[in-house]
Amino acid sequence: MPAQGAGQQPTTELDARYSSALNPRPGAADVTATQWDEAQQQLETAEIFWVSTVRPDGRLHVTPVIAAWHGGVMYFSTGALEQKARNLARDGHCAVTTGRNSLTDGLDLVVEGEAERVVDPAVLEEVITAYETKYGPHITSPEGTFHGIGEAFRRGDAVVFAVTPATAYGFGRDDGVYSHTRWTF
Repeated sequence: MPAQGAGQQPTTELDARYSSALNPRPGAADVTATQWDEAQQQLETAEIFWVSTVRPDGRLHVTPVIAAWHGGVMYFSTGALEQKARNLARDGHCAVTTGRNSLTDGLDLVVEGEAERVVDPAVLEEVITAYETKYGPHITSPEGTFHGIGEAFRRGDAVVFAVTPATAYGFGRDDGVYSHTRWTF
């Protein structure tokens, strides 16, 4: 079940150490923090995310996943025996990231929080609907890459995790002008 406070509006802060102060380009002094609404829109539409978890020996494990942002919470899934599931069963702290591979434009996002396994059938149904709405035929069509994922969620063959943000970061680029925004929940 998602943590209390899911969906709340965060405190937004521009980190000048990595924003306008390091931008020598004209107009960089006018850099502003990215608004949380813009970050949420990207979380809602991004197709690929990277989940970072911690192995028992302290090494990081990073892997791509599909995910759905719903009600102020990031949901992703994995096989019950996969490395990230084993890591999260021991230590729920993780980061979920998405962004662009461009030096001159885009917004990269990092959502940090504690992953909690979703077992409530009503929440699982909401997550399934969010996945189907977002990924469409990739999930709903029999030919879709992830067809059957909803049934896998229901059976527990794929475990679903909810990450309610504790802190999030946005790294913006607009024609070579950089910004670093921190959102604290």
